[in-house]
Amino acid sequence: YKHDPGAADDGVTLALPLTALNRISANRCDWLVPGLLKEKSVALLKTLPQKYRHRVQPLDAFGVEFCELSHDHEQPLVSALMRSVEEAIAMKLPIDAFRPGELRPHLSMNFRLLDEHGGTLAMSRVLSELRAQYSDRVTQSFVQAEFKSEAGEGELSGLTNWSFGDLPELIEVSVAGRSVAGFPALVDDGESVSLRAFDTEEMSRAIHRIGLRRLFALALREQVKYVEKSLPGLRDLALQFMPLGSEQELTEQLVAATLERTCMPSPWPVRGTEFLARVETAKTKFVLVAQEIARLLGRILTEYAQVHKKLTANHKAFGKACVDISAQMAALMPKGFILDTPFERLAHFPRYLKAVGLRLEKVRSDPARDERLLAEWQGLARPFEREYLNQARSGVVDPFLEEFRWLTEELRVALFAQELKTPSPVSVKRLQKMWDARPR
Repeated sequence: YKHDPGAADDGVTLALPLTALNRISANRCDWLVPGLLKEKSVALLKTLPQKYRHRVQPLDAFGVEFCELSHDHEQPLVSALMRSVEEAIAMKLPIDAFRPGELRPHLSMNFRLLDEHGGTLAMSRVLSELRAQYSDRVTQSFVQAEFKSEAGEGELSGLTNWSFGDLPELIEVSVAGRSVAGFPALVDDGESVSLRAFDTEEMSRAIHRIGLRRLFALALREQVKYVEKSLPGLRDLALQFMPLGSEQELTEQLVAATLERTCMPSPWPVRGTEFLARVETAKTKFVLVAQEIARLLGRILTEYAQVHKKLTANHKAFGKACVDISAQMAALMPKGFILDTPFERLAHFPRYLKAVGLRLEKVRSDPARDERLLAEWQGLARPFEREYLNQARSGVVDPFLEEFRWLTEELRVALFAQELKTPSPVSVKRLQKMWDARPR
């Protein structure tokens, strides 16, 4: 700690080794240290609009009580303070009620990033800036690190089968002469895989998913080759897929989606025996599952073509509705939608697209109704979309937001094409209540 107003390192400075850059909790750092938490909490309360601020006077007393009752420092400080204020005044605050950007610099953690030799690489109060600049360097240092495994020491590459022993949750690696824990993952090298270490569990899991899928594909060469070259109707499907991508891209996604369904239910295998058992089970059903996915894609792409045709015909006359539908289609069916969408969700796509087609028919007879319903949908969806985008940028998966994303799609069906029904009741009022009560 240094008390020197105006200095670059005024306040609390955290000396952060490069190997810990991607692991440190940004939320935890936001809470600073106990000696500064009350000051920061009160300073945040002072940024509230007056109509809310006067309800939590005196601010010092409210800040003290908040600090005493707050024990979960892994949630964002602003979210915890917002919830505390809302409970006290029995009112919902707007999402931008607090303005942390107005706080004095010493009320944000200062990070001093240290290199492998303990020297200062950089200093900043914005952790995301340091990560953007140095994250790749950290990852590369872990990827190049040597570690011990049951298969021996050092780099493990060129693997075409499970020949590396059990896969532990953590492995000890040597990075710049320092022994640290890393998260193991199989890396997809195309015709083989490599075993590498990564500095965060999230990155390790994302990379391991692709690498493990490749290892399954290598073990199921004959089945994969049949799907790629001989699956009935694949050429016709590729023609339908042309507005979204090439035949190769379609085939790659179809194979990967089939591998996901046949080989990769959670939990993933961590032993060779578990891996081989899944391979044997998948051999008998791989082609059947690929055919099932292909049939579903045929229905989806047929509906998509009809929607695209109606959009083109109605764009000039009903621009507002068509702009919204185009955005919906872009979010629902990007180039990688086959693999990126769980099969259970993908099964609903024909109904979603039918609903869009019905909406485009109805807007011709009553454009005012469509505009009113769109305003209702946007009133709920826009705050969600802001948070969902922030989640995507942070790389953190929020199960509530993931589920709510599909509920907003069901709400479109309920509003614009009620006759198609939804699996469970949805309405603006019902979803608004869920959104207001969400964990924050």
